[in-house]
Amino acid sequence: MKDNRITSGKYNQEMDTDEKTLRPLYLSEFIGQDKLKDNLFVFITAAKERGESLDHVFFSGPPGLGKTTLSGIIAHELGVAFRATSAPALEKQGDLAAILTTIGEKNVFFIDEIHRLKPQVEEILYSAMEDFEIDVIIGQGPGARTIKIPIPRFTLVGATTKTGLVSGPLYSRFGITARLDFYTTVNIKKIVYRSSQILGITIDDDAAEKIAVCSRGTPRIANRLLRRMRDFAQVRGDGKITKEIVDNGLLSLEIDERGLDKVDRKILITIIRNYSGGPVGSETLAISIHEAVDTLEDVYEPYLIQEGFLQRTSRGRMATELAYQHLGLEYSGNEDQGLLF
Repeated sequence: MKDNRITSGKYNQEMDTDEKTLRPLYLSEFIGQDKLKDNLFVFITAAKERGESLDHVFFSGPPGLGKTTLSGIIAHELGVAFRATSAPALEKQGDLAAILTTIGEKNVFFIDEIHRLKPQVEEILYSAMEDFEIDVIIGQGPGARTIKIPIPRFTLVGATTKTGLVSGPLYSRFGITARLDFYTTVNIKKIVYRSSQILGITIDDDAAEKIAVCSRGTPRIANRLLRRMRDFAQVRGDGKITKEIVDNGLLSLEIDERGLDKVDRKILITIIRNYSGGPVGSETLAISIHEAVDTLEDVYEPYLIQEGFLQRTSRGRMATELAYQHLGLEYSGNEDQGLLF
């Protein structure tokens, strides 16, 4: 299901037309994730000095935090070509084999949503990652035989929002593993300033701060909000993004001061009003808000949990006291409460 929310961290080509322009190309330009960035610098530098391909890299974390961007940076820092695809696009073994047999020496091959690889496609990766060769079956039936085709030494970068769905045999073949965390407001503000300079936008300091606070710790959302505020500044102002422009723009987009949009609030209100604050199972909740379970778990829940609005328990999802307060509801345990506004 396509997620067209401004506050979604998922990539949407129709919405993120400027995203490639805003992506940094080198580690020195990348803001945030400092520990990971420092480690990558060491690993990349060592591989270059030895004249070897970088070990395979596995990135995990919520959408929009920079997994794809860092993969591209790895290629630029190594000075090699970058090829990218997503797991759903690799429908059969031949699709993957065609890429691996034509990839250049030490090149970077990026697979997004790697947890969605089909088992028969994934099997080819095992020998490709370890031995840099792939098994190809010639013929059919009793006369079929397997031949091994050598491939160039390459670096596979896999990215996922669901580490738990990646098979053990595949995960164990990655030599470098890292999880990307939500960004601090300070770093998001730096990203807003960097993006505004690239886009040629003039923005006040308090306006950049407001965008950063409402960006859910996610650079992709910050850049989307910046572009939308640019539109409001152009049509309803003099082209400069001010605090007033941002306040009115967020109000028009139905985004509150904590970065929650109407869908986030609907989730919390549904738990409180329909299920007495919880617990409620994810499937039941997804049906209630007319969303897919995957979308609920991957897109909405991480930030709500991170900010303390939602708890995920063994019995289901529960709204916290903070959620009641934010929505203007009276909190008294898990008893059903009505809206106070």
